[in-house]
Amino acid sequence: MKLKDKVAVVTGGASGFGRAICELYAKEGAKVVVADLNGQGARDVAMGIGSSAAHVAADVSKRPDVDAMIGEAVKAFGGVDIMVNNAGYAHKRQSMLDVTEADFDRILAVNVKAIYLAALACVPIMEKRGGGAIINTASTAGVRPRPGLTWYNGSKGAAITLTKSMAAELAPKNIRVCAINPVIGETGMLEQFMGMPDTPANRAQFLATIPLGRFSTPADIANAALFLASPESSMITGVALEVDGGRCV
Repeated sequence: MKLKDKVAVVTGGASGFGRAICELYAKEGAKVVVADLNGQGARDVAMGIGSSAAHVAADVSKRPDVDAMIGEAVKAFGGVDIMVNNAGYAHKRQSMLDVTEADFDRILAVNVKAIYLAALACVPIMEKRGGGAIINTASTAGVRPRPGLTWYNGSKGAAITLTKSMAAELAPKNIRVCAINPVIGETGMLEQFMGMPDTPANRAQFLATIPLGRFSTPADIANAALFLASPESSMITGVALEVDGGRCV
């Protein structure tokens, strides 16, 4: 098993990419803390995994919640080896001038500030354990931004830059930091990104921009997250891995 005896915290773990990461990590031997704003959803995922999982309700934009989340990992499993900052927030695809200030603030808080707060809480623990891995779910939107998601695009560009800078700074502590850039995927946020109803005709418009001809799936992202957390990637840090079917080519 690739993650035997490792302890992982996964935010946004109640559904979509996060749930798939939690389940795959557990299958590969990790102890997993399923964290989500939806506490009941996090509990359901953890219960489905079994005794190798714990759960916590957490707003990743609030320091007390993040500290409690990492504290749960220490309490339940003795520490943290892998931190997956997967929770995300997006505005509906629309004119940049129509996005509310409240939505803008929430996007930056969940997609950017949460990475900072998680680092404050988990890096000292990882350092004491001899190293670790931090994985940030960014987006192809941070690499090839397109109209309609301007403020979301910017938050994911920040996540990519943070990933690279963190990787350089934390390497002496043997803490690797990488990002995953999914293309539009089959998750609960699909219609927000599309900015229109999820119909076969509307899907076709977006699929036409992806050379491999399909959306990303939770399994695609979970497999990438497993690789980046495993010993197989021990010489990889600072990368933003595009899991996009060729979208960014």
